[in-house]
Amino acid sequence: MPPLRPRLAVIAAGVLLVSGCAGLGTDPSGDASPARSSASPSESPESSAPAESPTATETPEDPDTPTSWGPTVGELEQAQEIVSGWTPEQLAGGVIVGRFHGYDPAEPAAMVRDLHLAGVSVTSDNVTDRDQVLAMTSALADAGAADGRDYPPVIGVDQEGGYVSHLRGIATDFPHFQSAGLAIQADPRLGRRVTREAALTTGLELRSLGFTWVFAPVADVTIGLADPTIGARSPSEDPEVAAQAIGAAIKGYDDAGIVSTVKHFPGHGTATSDSHDTLPVVDSTLAEIEAHDLPPFESAIAHAAPAVMLSHLDLTSIAPGVPASMAPEVYDLLRDDLGFDGVTITDSLGMGAVGGRPTPALQALEAGADLLLMPVDTAVTHQIVVDAINSGEVSRERVEEAAARVVAVQMWQARLAAQRPVPPDVVEKARAASADLESAAY
Repeated sequence: MPPLRPRLAVIAAGVLLVSGCAGLGTDPSGDASPARSSASPSESPESSAPAESPTATETPEDPDTPTSWGPTVGELEQAQEIVSGWTPEQLAGGVIVGRFHGYDPAEPAAMVRDLHLAGVSVTSDNVTDRDQVLAMTSALADAGAADGRDYPPVIGVDQEGGYVSHLRGIATDFPHFQSAGLAIQADPRLGRRVTREAALTTGLELRSLGFTWVFAPVADVTIGLADPTIGARSPSEDPEVAAQAIGAAIKGYDDAGIVSTVKHFPGHGTATSDSHDTLPVVDSTLAEIEAHDLPPFESAIAHAAPAVMLSHLDLTSIAPGVPASMAPEVYDLLRDDLGFDGVTITDSLGMGAVGGRPTPALQALEAGADLLLMPVDTAVTHQIVVDAINSGEVSRERVEEAAARVVAVQMWQARLAAQRPVPPDVVEKARAASADLESAAY
């Protein structure tokens, strides 16, 4: 696999220049700039230190230094310390985002508390109205506290805009993410601004409803009519336009104090079958994937994306016959070549693309997933992971690594949320942002 790091550096420099010009540079609060320096004021050159001082390489890193994906170094170290004392049952739960049926808040709350789940994904089948949603998210937060956590659980929802909006009628309706790309094509500066504002107000409104995660934005570059799954969910058929939309959206979600999830790596837009039903085969070469599919993900990483969702695709040039979400080679592409250090999460493990595979959760965890999203049976999957840890089939070190990233990003989310209160007129702001996005696009 050819090295992609130099390409990422060029992309990062480009998006930073674009962001600066568009007013997407350092946030006034200083918490969510597109790229984060690893240097801190306390790190001085070795030559300036007294002779008896430790060398620069021995100087501990400032715990307040941000990582490249959000949490500080100190938050990640604290998370690593926390999970090192967890039982196998706690560790197994800490890498699962469960699913549930019905509307009763008590059911998912019990799952989070009793199975120690990282959290749950809420779908349209779990919601009725605003009061019920608030009762559910409150019960989930209480369940996390009852499990001994001083950071919030993952309370996530697909709220992309357009037809993939599981809170329809409860949260503000936004147009398809395609609108972001169209707005940027029409007027790049205005397009990036309205895209960022749409993500900001979406995130704030979700927080007002008790959510901590949003499974958005979609970074897939569609091929148009031959793409049956993504389509208007994609920002554009142009990789560079899509990259600008993703950078602006990540910045908006960060400013809102919610964890965003860039999806579906390394790009679902060229698949000509639906992974909800079957495992799509993508025959693109690595060079084609690099040119067509990766620019939006590179932009996301340059803008400090906290989480990336892995697709269920058979990428014949990288890991033939294995879903990308379960292929170590795909995680290597994301981490080693693109330089992503944040949370990796699978697409839903209840989808047809991975149905019938033996222990898909274990395959994904071993391959490099940090979070296992919506397994078919949450309790059974939890026990499978517990047994695998106890038997050594999956190393405790791998599970601790995964769980620590999740805990760290939840600490970061809680800190941002505390610093950025939801305004009382958030619904009015969200409606205005939705209208502005649609107007700029059409």
